[in-house]
Amino acid sequence: MLVVMQSDATPEQVARVIDSIRQIDLTPHSLPGPTRTAIAITGNTGAVDARVLEVLPGVKECIRVTKPYKLASREMHRDDTVVKLPQAEVGPKTFTVIAGPCSVENEAMVFRSAEFLLSRGVKLMRAGAFKPRTSPYAFQGMGVEGLAILKRVREKTGIGIVTELMDTEYAAAVEEAADVIQIGTRNMQNFSLLKRVGRCRRPVLLKRGMSATLEEWLMAAEYVMAGGNYQVMLCERGVRTFADHSRNTLDLSVIPPAKALSHLPVFVDPSHGTGKRAYVPAMALAGLAAGADGLLIETHPDPERALSDGAQSLDFPGTEKLLDQLRKLAAVLGRTM
Repeated sequence: MLVVMQSDATPEQVARVIDSIRQIDLTPHSLPGPTRTAIAITGNTGAVDARVLEVLPGVKECIRVTKPYKLASREMHRDDTVVKLPQAEVGPKTFTVIAGPCSVENEAMVFRSAEFLLSRGVKLMRAGAFKPRTSPYAFQGMGVEGLAILKRVREKTGIGIVTELMDTEYAAAVEEAADVIQIGTRNMQNFSLLKRVGRCRRPVLLKRGMSATLEEWLMAAEYVMAGGNYQVMLCERGVRTFADHSRNTLDLSVIPPAKALSHLPVFVDPSHGTGKRAYVPAMALAGLAAGADGLLIETHPDPERALSDGAQSLDFPGTEKLLDQLRKLAAVLGRTM
């Protein structure tokens, strides 16, 4: 249920509604808007008696939410969520590019990547300290040492860090090193991990599971938001199908319904979505045209020598060319990069 307050409701009236919700053993979530405050209610297994709340001063109306994902739904939150970072603002009027190497390989390479990206106007860098790999013998990342490198790079360059959290054990360490915590496709339904990042105070980039439906994806976002972290961004990264011409099938058709059903920003990862660098630029441009709010792109100073995902990583000249193309298309579509 959503309790919509009157536009002139006082903070004391909002607080009274919140206390009343807690008194019936439910969880309130205050959602301030541009013209009025709404209070979402979660934790109920059956219908909530709206009469208990409708009579309170300052309450305009109570609206029942039909979707199983409450906080992530546009029924609950009509306006698009804007995620504000120190380096960038993610939302409907902007188009945000996050780029960088698949993994932290060494400090010099990460510094080189950060300096290149900043020189081209990219303010957020992706790089994995922990790498979930299909083979146990593949490079698994530098772990805690990799996080230390990312922290030093951020301190010296000012670039924002996006890195993956794989295990609740390292949640605090990743939160300290990152500006955005990434949850990978294999962990989209790792519910203990989702609950843990729900207690973090960093934005979360939630990748779609490789076989997940849109509803399952949004329910995963709900786990994070139910914990009190409302700064969730979705990321389409390709699903597993019968196709063999690319690594995965990048499902750009999910963007319009995701934007219709949810208020959360949507990113596209054309690198993992295709698995082949030759296809990345076209799918990146298509993601922008389809209405995505940003991209997650793998770029490396020497992709042929990358320790992970070199085949889908753009080199620096290729990245620069793509950024130029994206800026031109973004201007036509009324988006600011």
